[in-house]
Amino acid sequence: MLVLTTPSIEGKKIETYHGLVGGEAILGANIIKDFFAGIRDIVGGRSAAYEEEIRKAKSIAIHEMEEQARSMGANAVVGVDIDYETIGQSMLMVTASGTAVTYR
Repeated sequence: MLVLTTPSIEGKKIETYHGLVGGEAILGANIIKDFFAGIRDIVGGRSAAYEEEIRKAKSIAIHEMEEQARSMGANAVVGVDIDYETIGQSMLMVTASGTAVTYR
């Protein structure tokens, strides 16, 4: 499955637009990661625990979006947008959305 942030596929013709697809992931960081992340934030370092959670949530959201597109008969998703939001103190929500298309 080709996944692009651009609205078109260079050198290819989009034959069918199947519609909007999306995927969501809501993850909570565990308390130990939160504790160590807080310490790293105090000393000015990067929080590897949160960076890993963000990567995991992004991967899940994109995978769900791809599966929805595949079920519609698409072979690509164009115009992809990924948004990040926090929910409460320790929840992270990542959403991915785009347009499912068939190209040749």
